[in-house]
Amino acid sequence: MENNKISAKGGSASGGKKHRILKGVVVSDKMTKTVVVKVSGLKKHPKYKKYFKVSQKYKAHDETNQYHTGDQVLIKETRPMSKEKRWIIVGKTN
Repeated sequence: MENNKISAKGGSASGGKKHRILKGVVVSDKMTKTVVVKVSGLKKHPKYKKYFKVSQKYKAHDETNQYHTGDQVLIKETRPMSKEKRWIIVGKTN
């Protein structure tokens, strides 16, 4: 599998804050202006050295409701928008 974490530097001229950008698949679009994105990756077992799949779900903001289940998207970390929503969708990937 490919690396899902990408660092992007943003903010002011004094350095700013780094925002995480992750690649994942939309698994739910039933909420208004919100989608659930599943980000998958591989993790190595510390003792047995075997790789296994791990995944995490993030709620991301979708202002125009244009992303649907099955779409591969990039999400970027941002300020908290609600109790659980701290990501926005940057765009689609192929």
